[in-house]
Amino acid sequence: MTLAEGLFADDEGAPRCRWCEATPAYRHYHDNEWGFPVTDDRRLFEKLCLEGFQAGLSWLTILNKRENFRQAFANFEAEQLVRFGEADVARLLTNAGIVRHRGKIESTLNNARRVLELREEFGSLAAYAWGYEPELSTRPKKMTLAALRSFTTSAESIAMSKDLKKRGWSFVGPTTVYAFMQAMGLVNDHIEGCGARAKALQARRELKRP
Repeated sequence: MTLAEGLFADDEGAPRCRWCEATPAYRHYHDNEWGFPVTDDRRLFEKLCLEGFQAGLSWLTILNKRENFRQAFANFEAEQLVRFGEADVARLLTNAGIVRHRGKIESTLNNARRVLELREEFGSLAAYAWGYEPELSTRPKKMTLAALRSFTTSAESIAMSKDLKKRGWSFVGPTTVYAFMQAMGLVNDHIEGCGARAKALQARRELKRP
């Protein structure tokens, strides 16, 4: 079987997007999380924070540290994070299990306060985020590697980034927001022929949008 550009096959012949080839953990993330729609506020907030930490790094680096991040940041429960202070920042800067970047740590605590404000206004982070779901007509009819590479941002990620920054969020540039949209299933960017693409599409069809 000839695979489309951007795909690879594992030992059993299952086709996947090539970016997840590096490790079994990466393939599991690709098969079960990336591109599958999420409406859980905690997971959405965690992903926004971790995408901020990823800036300048690979997602695999962050994924390998994700459990450490969860332990360090109160499982990304915003109500708990807003209680963190300077002593907690100092403590986190000594934690070798996470990315020790003061700006990104302080951004996470700042964004915890901002997400609570969003919930007050919109009812949930999910309702806010899914309000930026792209129209199907704006998406490629066939997701090829070339099409995927052209989508480092979108009109919706630019708009969401701009609005979040206006609301006081940080580390939420358009590229970061688009990566969030890809991971949380607001778009399905699995390449055509990837075994996870159809499953992600089915999950989107069954989704009850907030």
